Amino acid sequence: MSEAIARELAGKALIYIAQDPDRIGRFLAQSGVGPAEIRTRTQDAAFLGGILDHLLSNEPMLIAFAEWADIEPSSVTASRRFLPGGQPI
Repeated sequence: MSEAIARELAGKALIYIAQDPDRIGRFLAQSGVGPAEIRTRTQDAAFLGGILDHLLSNEPMLIAFAEWADIEPSSVTASRRFLPGGQPI
């Protein structure tokens, strides 16, 4: 696991979230980020960590994402550690 892998996983998570109007609506409301800001913020490691935090705060969505991405849900937790605000390894 590395920061690059964590960034890639967060990008996939954003794609997953954005595919559903309810999911993206909740994410935008909770993050305080506007739709126009998302593209510019995707290079911000702290923002990417926030995407993973959003998934981790909702177990059903985390499990659904993991199935969609064909990964173990624990991969999200492991990846979160490599982005700002995550717990050190």
